[in-house]
Amino acid sequence: MTDTTPARARTAPATDRRGILLVFVGLMTAMLLSALDQTIFSTALPTIVGDLDGVDHMLWVTTAYILAATIMMPVYGKVGDLIGRKPLFMIAIGLFMLGSVVGALSTGMTELIVGRAIQGLGGGGLMILSQAVIADIVPARERGKYMGLMGGVFALASVVGPLLGGWFTESIGWQWCMWINVPLGLIAMASVAIFLHPAPRDRAKPRLDVAGMALIAIASASLVLFTSWGGGTYEWTSPMILGLIALTLAAGAAFVAVELRAAEPIMPMTLFKERNFTLTTAAGLLTGIAMFGTLAYMPTYLQMVAQVDATTAGLLMIPMMGAMLPTSIIVGRAVSRTGRYKVYPLVGASVIAVGMFLLSTMSYSQPVWVTCVYLAVFGMGLGFAMQTLVLIVQNTFPLTMVGTATAANNYFRQIGASLGAAVVGSIFTNNLIALLAERAPEGAASLGGANSLTPEAVQQLPQQAQDVIVSSYNDALTPVFLYIVPLALLALVLLMFVKEVPLRTTLERDAAAPGVDADGSMPLVADEAAGEAPGAGDGERREPSLV
Repeated sequence: MTDTTPARARTAPATDRRGILLVFVGLMTAMLLSALDQTIFSTALPTIVGDLDGVDHMLWVTTAYILAATIMMPVYGKVGDLIGRKPLFMIAIGLFMLGSVVGALSTGMTELIVGRAIQGLGGGGLMILSQAVIADIVPARERGKYMGLMGGVFALASVVGPLLGGWFTESIGWQWCMWINVPLGLIAMASVAIFLHPAPRDRAKPRLDVAGMALIAIASASLVLFTSWGGGTYEWTSPMILGLIALTLAAGAAFVAVELRAAEPIMPMTLFKERNFTLTTAAGLLTGIAMFGTLAYMPTYLQMVAQVDATTAGLLMIPMMGAMLPTSIIVGRAVSRTGRYKVYPLVGASVIAVGMFLLSTMSYSQPVWVTCVYLAVFGMGLGFAMQTLVLIVQNTFPLTMVGTATAANNYFRQIGASLGAAVVGSIFTNNLIALLAERAPEGAASLGGANSLTPEAVQQLPQQAQDVIVSSYNDALTPVFLYIVPLALLALVLLMFVKEVPLRTTLERDAAAPGVDADGSMPLVADEAAGEAPGAGDGERREPSLV
């Protein structure tokens, strides 16, 4: 008898647990490549900007990467849903390696920032495609433990990155913060090529939303530019800043209008009709501000204020990983075992708020171990929240939309990361330059001013000058952490309204997700009256499959 079931409605061929693990190795390698690059510069940054005479451009080393990755996330998510994820993975890794080579060969801040931007063009795909492939091959009910391990990758990178950055800076040169990505990229590319075997897809030519891609890029870039330049490079009331604000609003409004009419919108507006998506996305944005604002500048703070070398600064970030890594794994396994998940991001947002408050109380005279305890509290909060929010989003939509939905959620989280790195960096840098100019430590002039201050150079100054610089770094950064506490509390309030629906146990590509019809529209009431996960009552256990 002929099978008349449409190809896209069937589940993909089954695979065993070994196949899933082999794919997962490749995904973890790709995610580590991206996550490591976002943290490896933190301890090397003071030396890099001192060598290249560019403290006033320091925030762009981080922001250029995050901005480029943010712009590309919706593109990778939508195109991956349309044509498959494997070819995009290879392109993303290739771009990432190209940017690494450009950065490693740079002789000035401009070349370094360009290299970081090229890396971001690839890095955005590494994160999104890894999360989307896991959704393709593992049912939501079982996905928690895998998402927990992915959260562990970010925890590992948050410590290994600064540690490697410090070691490279003090031994073979900071350029190896870039060169290391070449062998890692080759490993990731080989893993994807060998282990990821997509099922055949429809050969229909995809209809790309070019206008939407262009508008979201313009809106994202202008948003980060005015938050980075406002109050520092330009006055908030200057024509440049007012023009960028107007451009952000205009491009955003035009983007919404285009998406409402596009045949294949890069970010469908129907996503925002689902309460869980909107709430978790907003909470992820706020959490991204806290996470990246802290990760980008804490190692610099430790080097300048605690006056430790770059390697030791990386080691001092270990308590954050030591709390985040096991918390993320334990929470992921608990979600897979019980099917319950709402409580974990609530606890996470609460602990993040406490951690940010504790970090805001730091002083340059307090013991280093106290700072480590504060970082551990902050890391525990991230472990509770981050990957669970992604799982909630993926469980809200059918698999045909999972890449787009995951990309949209991560896009707004990365907007938070961009704002966190840009706003924290802008306020910190402006405060620092102002405080140093005001306090004018004797002997700093011979170093070429604030732009040329490195940890090593500061240690060569007279003790009185060192004290003034150290206190300036502390007084410039710690107040910013206090400003972030209300954002974490707002995330907590938003997450209280998340509706906990059963996690799916099947992998049918077009099966309706809890709370979503098969066509992607949102019903008024989610289908949870039966008290069981969708698909659980059909008497058939479908194994995870490769896509």
